[in-house]
Amino acid sequence: QVQLVESGGGLVQAGGSLRLSCAASGSIVSVNAMGWYRQAPGNQREFVAAISSGGSTNYADSVKDRFTIIRDNAKKTAYLQMNSLKPEDTAVYYCNAVVKAFVNGRLRETDSWGQGTQVTVSS
Repeated sequence: QVQLVESGGGLVQAGGSLRLSCAASGSIVSVNAMGWYRQAPGNQREFVAAISSGGSTNYADSVKDRFTIIRDNAKKTAYLQMNSLKPEDTAVYYCNAVVKAFVNGRLRETDSWGQGTQVTVSS
């Protein structure tokens, strides 16, 4: 089984910063793309940022120039550095990763999700 564990959420004032972490664990052979999504109350889950295994990044327009995604392949961990936070960034943030892992003894590619971490930005 593959597990993604997020940490780093919390309450911050507008203009502040937070750093989220997402660590992958399990019988992992390789971690391909890793990304962050968020879901605010009453809204659909939306894409925030992603990073390929080679380090190429992609961002939603709403977070460009404020958020930075990086990864540590040795630690199988992705980070989301969030600066200049706005109240509209308030949401539950979910980590996503495409992982090759042994599941029930068979090598499979899985699209895995973390449990989510709450980010609240006060005005």
